[in-house]
Amino acid sequence: MVSVLQNVAIDCADAYELAWFWSRVTGRPLHPEDKPGDPEVQVLLAEGPALYFNQVPEAKTTKNRIHLCLRPETSREQEVDRLLGLGATLVADLRNPDGSGWAVLADPEGNEFCVLRSESDRAASPSSPSATTAPAPPIARP
Repeated sequence: MVSVLQNVAIDCADAYELAWFWSRVTGRPLHPEDKPGDPEVQVLLAEGPALYFNQVPEAKTTKNRIHLCLRPETSREQEVDRLLGLGATLVADLRNPDGSGWAVLADPEGNEFCVLRSESDRAASPSSPSATTAPAPPIARP
């Protein structure tokens, strides 16, 4: 037996506002029953788990131990510009002159996320190493 990943939960100060930001980032709708002031709001992704925003009383105080990585449909640079326009902030620019690397941004509540190269960016420079290719961890543990 295995478990199925249902959602990715993100603690936040304002569930609706942060979910609305991520709805615009992903181009995906909020759950139809969610409304401003709700303490729990979901962004319904086309595939995979939902993004679940849960309002909590305490503020974010340290770096996230888990974060989202986005692969844009447009170029990485265009997507970084678009996300900055939506209210994200640039945390670290780890893009390299050869086209590899990524940009670390934060959403309006300071949750870090990465913007990777798009598939077209990767195809344009096939000889450069992928910043996101890593061996899969083993499933079974001794």
